[in-house]
Amino acid sequence: MIKLSILINRFLKWRLKNVDQRRFIYILSFVTGMLSALAAVLLKNAIHYTEQFLTTWFQSDQAGYLYLAYPLTGMLLTVIFVRYIINDKIGHGVSRILYAISRNNSRIKSHNNWSSIVASTFTIGFGGSVGAEAPVVLTGASIGSNIGRLMRMNYKNITLLVGCGAAGAVAGIFKAPIAGLVFTLEILMLDLTISSIVPLLISSVTAATVSYFLMGKDVLFSFTLSESFLLQNIPWYIALGIGTALLSVYFTRTTMFLEGLYSNIKNQYIRLITGGIVLGILILILPPLYGEGYNTIRMLLDGNTEALFENSFFGTNGSNAFFLLVFLLALVLFKVVASSSTNGAGGVGGIFAPSLFIGGVSGFFMARLINTLGYTSLPESSFTLAGMAGAMAGIMHAPLTAIFLIAEITGGYELLVPLIITSTISYMTIMRFEKHSIYHIRLATRGELITHHKDKAVLTRMDWTREIETDLISVRSGDTLGKLVKVISASKRNIYPVVDEIGILEGVVLLDNVRNIMFNRELYDETLVSDLMVMPPSYIDKSEKVDSIMETFRKTGAWNLPVLDGGKYVGFISKSRIFSTYRDLLMEVSED
Repeated sequence: MIKLSILINRFLKWRLKNVDQRRFIYILSFVTGMLSALAAVLLKNAIHYTEQFLTTWFQSDQAGYLYLAYPLTGMLLTVIFVRYIINDKIGHGVSRILYAISRNNSRIKSHNNWSSIVASTFTIGFGGSVGAEAPVVLTGASIGSNIGRLMRMNYKNITLLVGCGAAGAVAGIFKAPIAGLVFTLEILMLDLTISSIVPLLISSVTAATVSYFLMGKDVLFSFTLSESFLLQNIPWYIALGIGTALLSVYFTRTTMFLEGLYSNIKNQYIRLITGGIVLGILILILPPLYGEGYNTIRMLLDGNTEALFENSFFGTNGSNAFFLLVFLLALVLFKVVASSSTNGAGGVGGIFAPSLFIGGVSGFFMARLINTLGYTSLPESSFTLAGMAGAMAGIMHAPLTAIFLIAEITGGYELLVPLIITSTISYMTIMRFEKHSIYHIRLATRGELITHHKDKAVLTRMDWTREIETDLISVRSGDTLGKLVKVISASKRNIYPVVDEIGILEGVVLLDNVRNIMFNRELYDETLVSDLMVMPPSYIDKSEKVDSIMETFRKTGAWNLPVLDGGKYVGFISKSRIFSTYRDLLMEVSED
């Protein structure tokens, strides 16, 4: 380990002399993109072959009763791996990246370079109804973060490499470089600047190229659009946008509610068994809920609805138009229960794939319903793809990512106008119901969400508790003026907190209020501190966020306020120290 550190130091000294900072960042973004793509390829293959090994022997005309056991087995392996090998939380990968950026100086633990791949393989390969995207995005971000730390980068450049890793992961898993870039800007809230756009592009293009080289054309699924866009279908795309937005509200709120219920089950193994049984029953009844669900979307794009009923109880009922619509509606409504049960019970996976699943199925459902009723003839594959974009825009609050991802998946931009219409309408609609995306809502509730607003981003990163001044000498309310004068003579401050025997703040004594009597010895024994103390205009609780503190300073007009922890006096915080720290942090996140 010491030798490695010496080698790194020698390399960094050589780099400083021979490679400037900008070119070095370009090199690191290339390496990060390549490693992120390799992680994406590894994860997709691991999931694919695990699922194939477990399910290919099923007879197509029989229900696979092992669907009851597979998800529970996979989640059990995941829980054992996470609890006894990793001993750290790795679920909700995108939210963890956001937390690292906003609260942990973009530092992500090194085990995330591989742990999410192993855990999500167990979860999804055995039928967990979640996506592999969030785990591999966390993996890519972790790779970028650890490369940045290894190369002794500052916060700004480590954050940029975190974004490069995330962009590379998305680009690699979907073979969609523009979507990878836009995902980083929309979801991770990374600033779009000249110094950041080039490294992100390098990482995204590198990852997409590596993924294409290793996995060929069909990285996820490819579809060549044969239907042309018709102006007369615009009202239906608007309706689809509204519908996917409402589905997004349902998905977001149901997910938060169900995961909350699972978290209330304190015994981990009871939680695991409960979620595993719920998921197993859902998959037994609705086999398309098994795994990520991309096979189902591929079937819908190909118009092969009969294949949806393979391994199910319903056999040949797929030929019944009404039954098919009911089946599709059930898939949309219960996918959120399946994905929430997977994550809530201890599985590791994301909501990227479930978002695309419910969007694609709902888009196909709408087109098939309209066509069945005979109102008009809608292109079902186009509405499937537009529905995927609408749901992603609504659930993830990422309309641009949705537009470019689906456009790149289809290999062209013939569907661009419908994608824009559906995604924009969906995003505009859901913003009336949900201010934050499902990725951001937990952090926003705790005031830990970093944003594109640079002032708010700096305030979010600031740990103001480090600026608490504890060198003020406290006194008791029963102390005499004489004793107070001795304290004043030994102190360099002009504020003296008054606390009781258990540390509760009773008030403060200001030097200005005793200056005119402090040399009058006749009052030393007659005047008590209780006669001189005043109440501060307000106080700060140690649990408060910095934006709340600044609002208190604004309302009171004070420059110094006492800090309490559970009612007990801790110290004082000054507005000037917060401003000084803010200025230092602002320099870190601003352009050089």
